[in-house]
Amino acid sequence: METRVDAPIVAVTVYPGQARVTRRGTAALAPGEQRVLVGGLPLGLHPDSVRVSGRGPATVLGVDVGQERHASTPDEAVAGLEERRDALRLRLQELTDQDQVLSGRADLLAALATRAGSSFAQALARGEAEPARVAEVGDALAGQLTAVLAERRALSETRQRAQAEFEEAQRRLADRGRVRAPDRRVVAVELGVSQAGEVELEVSYLVDAAGWESRYDVRLSGGALRLTWYGLVTQHSGEDWPECELRLSTARPAASIDVPELSPWFLDVERPLPPPAPMVRAMADSSFGAAAPMAAAPAGAAAKPVFEAVAQVEHAEASTTYRPTRPVAVPADGSSHRTTVAQVDLPAALDHVAVPLRGPEVYLRATAVNNSPHTLRPGRAALFHDSEFVGVTDLATWAPGEEVELTLGIDDRVRVERELTRRAAGKAVMGGTRRQEVSYRITVGNHGPRPARIAVVDQLPVSRTESAVVRDVVVQPQPAESTELGELTWRAELQPGQTWEITFSFRVDFAKGVAVRGLRD
Repeated sequence: METRVDAPIVAVTVYPGQARVTRRGTAALAPGEQRVLVGGLPLGLHPDSVRVSGRGPATVLGVDVGQERHASTPDEAVAGLEERRDALRLRLQELTDQDQVLSGRADLLAALATRAGSSFAQALARGEAEPARVAEVGDALAGQLTAVLAERRALSETRQRAQAEFEEAQRRLADRGRVRAPDRRVVAVELGVSQAGEVELEVSYLVDAAGWESRYDVRLSGGALRLTWYGLVTQHSGEDWPECELRLSTARPAASIDVPELSPWFLDVERPLPPPAPMVRAMADSSFGAAAPMAAAPAGAAAKPVFEAVAQVEHAEASTTYRPTRPVAVPADGSSHRTTVAQVDLPAALDHVAVPLRGPEVYLRATAVNNSPHTLRPGRAALFHDSEFVGVTDLATWAPGEEVELTLGIDDRVRVERELTRRAAGKAVMGGTRRQEVSYRITVGNHGPRPARIAVVDQLPVSRTESAVVRDVVVQPQPAESTELGELTWRAELQPGQTWEITFSFRVDFAKGVAVRGLRD
């Protein structure tokens, strides 16, 4: 005996590229062997991932995954869209037919007017028609033609609106990923029922075309840094997820998991490839901004800050699962739905960094340590100074205890200028060696209300040939850091209104007749 059970979705665990969906339903069953069907499942589910559990006086004897054939989609939401699309298509055909009728009527009236005009002109010339009668007939034809043309214009506006609605229905259907056959999967559960009663079945399965990704708000306020982590859930798996228990997991289920094996690493003599055969024929190329300000609190009342509810955390051996505090509905249209995962106050040291060779901008930078238990996943971060949005950046994977440098936008209150102060070319006293002398000056000013720690990065040329030698390098003040590739870093703390000057110069000697490449202003 077969019994079909209505088993709505009660929980979804979303992974970075897949999701596990759980359905639950109850059936009243008689004693004996019973076959219970849970249908309407998406075609893209992984059959090997189907698991069945339950409660009641029954034993699971077997589980089969099959396919249901449908003439039309059993999804009510999609069926409604398809019905509306088909009705609009029919309406467009009716409007086209009406327009053809009106067009023929307009042509007929125009032809009658032309023939009547010729006939009346001849009759007037022979004195066989009264001018008043001619005018009366002409006015009647003109009035009818005007009415027909006005009706065609109104019909054209109606058709444009119907066409726009039809295209909207088409787009909504395409967004839901329903451009395919309406067939569905069905799970058949063989049960051995020991006594009559209700049996609750829980069916879970894995689907593709679903996942979540990280988004962040990084907010600097009064020198403190707060990071809010959001999860953006999207899916077009073929079924809508209602408001249910939603979990975000960092685990990565896979169809096949094996430790990779190494192939032999061979060395051989390089042999030239044979010339390619001539081609016979060419082949054809088969964010969220800051929240609006809240209304002021009544006089004498202390306004309490608004906090965001964060997800509950469950740490496993190799993954972490986050459970949002409220149910989230996610339709299968590919749209993003955001939920708050966590909020972290980060200890951070603020400074400024400038690379005047690349531009006059001075960047505010925070060196922060992830002091939370969360491994923050890669994602786009929106940057705020208090409530002001200043830009976006990309965060890489950020492990607990790891230190990361975050660029928090451009600070126009700290200015830097780099200028070429000297360039001279000459010849050595002895021999044919030529030389070029270059000097630069960098000026940094703090025009803000607070002291600013500043790092300035520039560079000296590095020769890669014996024909050009860098000599007489003079740097004031001495850099805090320097590298073999010529990169120099100076550090200083400027008080409000204070300026700082850096100078450096060098000489390049190069052999006679050698053209040096790489010198610049």
